[in-house]
Amino acid sequence: MTGHDHVELATTGSGELGHAWPCRDKPDLWFSVKPADLELAKLICGACPAIDRCLAAAVDRGEPWGVWGGQIFESGRVIAHKRGPGRPRKQRAA
Repeated sequence: MTGHDHVELATTGSGELGHAWPCRDKPDLWFSVKPADLELAKLICGACPAIDRCLAAAVDRGEPWGVWGGQIFESGRVIAHKRGPGRPRKQRAA
């Protein structure tokens, strides 16, 4: 799955939004490995008029990862936040 697949959604359907889709400008943001990028993508999605349609389509397709309809998908399910790479600390830092 690439950022281009995300843009494909923007060109399907009635096309009434055309160039107004926020994911068209920087599609790689919606598939970043950086949690901060994904949170930014979610925020940008919030202003998109197709957010509900995008999310429903992603769920129907079983998207494995990325931000779709303002939600982060990981391993085919919606998660609240993505954790950064690496192991979590065993103890909290003082």
